[in-house]
Amino acid sequence: MAAASSLLSEERFLCSVCLDVFTEPVSTPCGHNFCSACIHKYWDSSDTCQCPFCKRTFSTRPELQVNTIMSELAGEFKKLAQVKASTPGPQLAADVPCDICSEIKEKAVKSCLMCLTSFCEVHLEPHQRVAGLKSHTLLDPVKNLDDKMCKTHNKVTELYCRTDQACVCVLCLKTDHKSHDVVSLEEEYETVMEKKDEAMANIQKLVQSRSEKIAEIEKSLDVCQIESEKEKEASTQVFTDVIRCIQRSQAELIELIEERHRATKQKAEGFLKVLRMEITELESRSSQLEMLSQSEDHHHFLQSFPTLNSPLNKDCTITDVHCDLSFEAVRGAVTLLKRKVDDIMEELPEIKMKRMREHAVDLTFDPDTAHCSLVISQDGKQVTAGDTEQELPNNPKRFERFTKVLAKEGFTTGKFYYEVQVEGKTRWAVGVARESVERKGDTKLSITAGFWTLDFGFKEGEYGTSEGCPAITLEEKLQKVGVFVDYNEGVVSFYDVDSKSHVFSFTRCHFTEKLYPYFYPHFNENGQNSAPLILTPVPQPE
Repeated sequence: MAAASSLLSEERFLCSVCLDVFTEPVSTPCGHNFCSACIHKYWDSSDTCQCPFCKRTFSTRPELQVNTIMSELAGEFKKLAQVKASTPGPQLAADVPCDICSEIKEKAVKSCLMCLTSFCEVHLEPHQRVAGLKSHTLLDPVKNLDDKMCKTHNKVTELYCRTDQACVCVLCLKTDHKSHDVVSLEEEYETVMEKKDEAMANIQKLVQSRSEKIAEIEKSLDVCQIESEKEKEASTQVFTDVIRCIQRSQAELIELIEERHRATKQKAEGFLKVLRMEITELESRSSQLEMLSQSEDHHHFLQSFPTLNSPLNKDCTITDVHCDLSFEAVRGAVTLLKRKVDDIMEELPEIKMKRMREHAVDLTFDPDTAHCSLVISQDGKQVTAGDTEQELPNNPKRFERFTKVLAKEGFTTGKFYYEVQVEGKTRWAVGVARESVERKGDTKLSITAGFWTLDFGFKEGEYGTSEGCPAITLEEKLQKVGVFVDYNEGVVSFYDVDSKSHVFSFTRCHFTEKLYPYFYPHFNENGQNSAPLILTPVPQPE
């Protein structure tokens, strides 16, 4: 185990760019730490992206996150340095300059608690001669005398209040610190100094444990990097093999189709040749028969007629051409394979979220539908339940009984996705509603009434749906909800945007009219539900 002195050595916490103790330290992929501002400024000033320490070059600028453990260690180090700097102890007179000397500051020999001034040998003389000054309290020279004075009574703080953990003067005992546990500064100093070694040991243990944690995390990152490379290589190989197999099968299938077409064409051309020859022969017989019928040589006619009238002894029905080019079974199998791969990929939350976000829509709240107590922001992206109802013009679109609002944008086909922030709210509901929902009277959030929603707050810590399904309990409270709708497939799904996890889905829905994104901020209950619902921008996949 490393010695405590080496663990606390300053060079461990210095940024190699600014040469100061880390501020928001971040770690590069090569494992070196820098202040966040320093490394980004360094990269901004260079054409290449490389580590300032080991000069390793990165093809693309890495996305850096603050190294929380190193940040904590740097913070502990700064605190330790401040403790050392502020620890009371003997102070050399040479360290304290005379406050009276105007040009060259001589070293002070005494400080006066009454004058709050430090004096050199020359300027101390009046305190040794003048009767009024002889009664002043002199002590060895110290810096910052003003900090040792009580700001309320302008007296020296010679006492320490353990109750309030503050330095006080004797007059404070009669006012704010009456009946508090108060001791002299010397006594408290001795008490605290007895705890110094234990505090230092605890700090060193914390530094040691965090250093070990850093090593553990860095080792885990190395292992993760290796596993990531292996997984990428293996996945790439599998997909490459599948692509090659499909490409080979595609080529073989195209070749087979062409071969069958050539064979069918060759067979058909043979039939056509025979049929054309037969037509030529039949037309020749027809001409000969016509000529014989005009002849008066009855003997020749009777002898030739049987030959001209004889059948060709060939059945043309056996020359049918059948084009066997149907490969629907193959296409069906490949289509099923594609669907299977898509289904498996969408089981990965990040992939599912990425694909849904490809259908993101830009929404704004519709003030014409908003209940009169709802306040919509100027950009139309936030809605808050107000304390009082506003005087608004009558509008058939407006919800009158409950604090509901729709988006301006409606949809009659395809897919769409939006995200809404619900952080800080105690009750809310979001989802979609059909255009014809009741807006004036008492309506329940049900599918029959035209609502497909996810609700929170109707029961403590539970989520409900407009379908009346059993309550949904989540480990983490939703902060941002993603709503995905596939109009044609009849699906409405809800997701936890932060964890990218699925919460609930309505399936096999039958939509027959325009759907509008729906929001129910609920009432502001004595300020307990004052947070707004916010339509947040949806990050677009790269």
